[in-house]
Amino acid sequence: MSNSRAGSQNRDDEENAQLLNEQSYIEPNVKQKKKKFFAVAIGAFLITVSLAAIIFEISSLLYARKNKRNVILLISDGFGPASETFGRSYYQFVNDLPWDQIAPLDKMLVGTSRTRSSSSLVTDSAAGATAFSCAIKTYNAGIGVHPDQTPCGTILESAKAKGILTGLVVTSRITHATPASFSAHVINRNMESEIAAQQIGDYPLGRQVDLMFGGGRCYFLGNSTEGSCRTDTRDVMSDAKKQFHYLNAIRSLPILGLFTLDHMSYEIDRDPATEPSLKEMSAKAIELLTKATEDSDKGFFLMIEGSRIDMAAHSNDAPTHAHEISAYYETIDHVREYVDNHPNTVMISVSDHETGGLALSRQNDIAKYPQYQWFPEILQRVNMSSYLLAKKINEYNEKDKVEFIKNSIREELGIDDFTEDDVKYLSKPEEFEMAYEYYLSNMTSARALIGWSTHGHTAVDVNLYAHGMNAEKLAGNHENTHIGDFIIDFLGLDLSSITLLLNKDNSSFHLSNYKDISQFNIDNLAHYHHGHQL
Repeated sequence: MSNSRAGSQNRDDEENAQLLNEQSYIEPNVKQKKKKFFAVAIGAFLITVSLAAIIFEISSLLYARKNKRNVILLISDGFGPASETFGRSYYQFVNDLPWDQIAPLDKMLVGTSRTRSSSSLVTDSAAGATAFSCAIKTYNAGIGVHPDQTPCGTILESAKAKGILTGLVVTSRITHATPASFSAHVINRNMESEIAAQQIGDYPLGRQVDLMFGGGRCYFLGNSTEGSCRTDTRDVMSDAKKQFHYLNAIRSLPILGLFTLDHMSYEIDRDPATEPSLKEMSAKAIELLTKATEDSDKGFFLMIEGSRIDMAAHSNDAPTHAHEISAYYETIDHVREYVDNHPNTVMISVSDHETGGLALSRQNDIAKYPQYQWFPEILQRVNMSSYLLAKKINEYNEKDKVEFIKNSIREELGIDDFTEDDVKYLSKPEEFEMAYEYYLSNMTSARALIGWSTHGHTAVDVNLYAHGMNAEKLAGNHENTHIGDFIIDFLGLDLSSITLLLNKDNSSFHLSNYKDISQFNIDNLAHYHHGHQL
């Protein structure tokens, strides 16, 4: 090999060696960069996946919360179409409003509801409320049961099973027909001792109601306790306090507030220092339920009943009926405002039936041509319900009873043109206290030119009102069971599974003590449904 070729080879070897050396230095750097790249990429991927999972979880939670639903079902017991006209006219008169001013319910009218039960064209409150709660027709006096007397699952119980909070607000006893039909199962409405026990959870499903406000403490007290109207010695109140916060501890659920022994007072007689109004109870219930569900994807179901609208109509007591309607209007206004601020909520207002056969005109003298008018100013003068005034007259035993009666009529009813026959009738001993009540009510109605056809219920269709989410689906004429169906669909409930649980192993809890009919206490502290037929 020549020197020139050898030198050329050496240079090539050196260049190759240098190239190899450079590659040897470059290759480790590339490997490190690739490793770093993959590490960063994997980290970024994991972070992205984690963020996506977090975002999905947050989005799902926000979606669930956004789509959680509340139902507020308001029941105006005994309130028919004539009562709405009556209430609107009185509302306009006492508030000095123009003739075309609409009442709170007028803003929400969507249709009408048919009211017959499975046993009669004229329903009672038990069958009427069960049509809402179970979405079935049942017989008069049946509470949360089918016509064959087996229990039916209610919308309240199904809502509770789904994690939805539940509440009942009434101005009657909490054990009365309407609230009982959502929270208990008995074959006769007069089994209020059993209803009270079930409402605190003493039945197959356990406690189902998270909030109860109303009257009726007497059915929670053993019959050895003063003021009790139970048929046994059981102290249900002691058991209730193990399940609920009671009265003054109203900051959290579950909560029980029973403000009176029997029904709560009529609005016209109510002492604000001792009894809350329907609006106040409803507002507190909504506040508590809203707070308890604010961090949840589940909403609430609340039933509110203007119970004593009906009771005033049973007595044909027009001014007391008017005051109860006004109190219901106030509640409607409050709930409507809540619904406007909570678009995931629907409110429904409906009656179980009409009571009294109210007529806004009256012909006192059939020999004369009838007057085409009625007078709300007559009602505005009244300061006391006929029920309470009758009770005071009946219990007054002093020598000056005649003067007491005359002064009471003037001061409490605002009537000066009463007759000696009026005073004579009210002065005689009367075992049937309601006879005084009816008489006093008629004294007012006759002067106001208001007529009544009955002291019981009627079969007319009642108005159906709704506002809020999906309210338009209730437009038109419906069977009362369709209101229950609407709520079932709105909340996605399954009543059949609840019905199966209630009837498991041929359960007979709802038949407790029924064989001894004499054990029933039929409204022994109040004037509503005396002698109700079993």
